[in-house]
Amino acid sequence: MGRYTGPKCRLCRREGMKLFLKGTRCESEKCAIARRDYPPGQVSMRRGKPSAFGEGLREKQKVKRFYGVLEKQFRRYFAEASHSKGNTGETLLQIFERRLDNVICKMGWAQSRAEARQLICHGHINVNSKRVNVPSFQLKINDEVAARVDAKTQKFVRMRLEETKGRQCPSWIQAEGGDKVLGKVVALPTREDVSIPVQEQLIVELLSK
Repeated sequence: MGRYTGPKCRLCRREGMKLFLKGTRCESEKCAIARRDYPPGQVSMRRGKPSAFGEGLREKQKVKRFYGVLEKQFRRYFAEASHSKGNTGETLLQIFERRLDNVICKMGWAQSRAEARQLICHGHINVNSKRVNVPSFQLKINDEVAARVDAKTQKFVRMRLEETKGRQCPSWIQAEGGDKVLGKVVALPTREDVSIPVQEQLIVELLSK
């Protein structure tokens, strides 16, 4: 048997994709799914083809675990996307991408979304010069995100930037260094900016029934 790497790595293997729940470990050769790219369990290789409901449910669970949201919040996001103009699935993913904790993680200020949420909840992040402690805060175009000028905060964020320097920041976010650690939303994320391999139309079909 392979070495047990914890429940988070088992979630990645069960979903068949990297959820980046363990930060920089997921980007290294130590990632569990890189070594054992199949679901856990002795009978995992003999599982049959899932039903249409099962496929939609799996895609929904994949998104929930990737962005770290619960069912009630996911349903609220879907209702918001359903009442918006444009493709419901793409709008749903855009809402997830514009979450403050996701943006902090994308810029490399935290190793994972869980760590980004902790950073926000502890009051280390400002949006448009005002402290925000809500990880689900929805960013808009021209919103500026900054690490608090406190020396401890700046030191922590710069340390994380050094550790995650191989992580590519998406084009819709303009990240800056210098004396102050800053980031700015310069555009809305597109479907191509979503790094999670998910079939969002299956989610729409599942929740529209």
